[in-house]
Amino acid sequence: MFTSQGPSLRELAVQALSSTEHGYDLLAPKFDHTPFRTPERILDACAEALRPLGPFTAGLDVCCGTGAGVQVLRTMCREHVTGVDFSAGMLAEARAALTPGAGAGGTGPVVDWVRADARALPFTEGFDVAVSFGAFGHFLPAERPGLFGQVHRALRPGGLFAFPIGAPQPLTSPWYWAMLGFDGAMRARNLLWRPRFVMYYRTFALAGVRADLERAGFTVRLRPLEEFGRRDDGSPHWRLVVARKPAAHEA
Repeated sequence: MFTSQGPSLRELAVQALSSTEHGYDLLAPKFDHTPFRTPERILDACAEALRPLGPFTAGLDVCCGTGAGVQVLRTMCREHVTGVDFSAGMLAEARAALTPGAGAGGTGPVVDWVRADARALPFTEGFDVAVSFGAFGHFLPAERPGLFGQVHRALRPGGLFAFPIGAPQPLTSPWYWAMLGFDGAMRARNLLWRPRFVMYYRTFALAGVRADLERAGFTVRLRPLEEFGRRDDGSPHWRLVVARKPAAHEA
């Protein structure tokens, strides 16, 4: 939920009428006090599910924002963690918020920050694990294959790309109608106003995401996050998607 430390309605309106990049530059100082930040409970559950698949040497947080995923990777990577985002404002907040102890005589991995568009990552086989939290609504479905291809190129053979994905909300849930209304309003805004602000909640369905990952060259496994329970049909409310780049001998 929004708090008194979060953005005002006016600030949110200014952000929403900006481009995606500039909007996040504006929101960055108060981003961690909004519901847009991935909750700690989800971050912790993903870390617990991913950690046994290591150990990892170098990790990449794709669309790192203020660094929540970097903090997750710091607990499981031995040498190096990189956060990449296209918003200079979000990267500045991430640098400022990083807790002491990493790199240069500290006890954790070296951490660095790179400003780049995730659709054009400046990395080739540099990481053995990549994560992303809460960013995929900023990419249109047609952009997903290219995005996943960029992550595939950034990973070493055998590397993993992991992120959480929630089950669809039922028609009876207020969240279903809230997300439907938000996406409708955003589509109308982008038809009538430039620059576009791309943010949609209902464009990242598991079936299409899995198909796009496989087309990019990944093999995909799903790990239920049991902390969040199961739906009436027995399927989990949340899963960790673990996409693996084939090892060199499998290519």
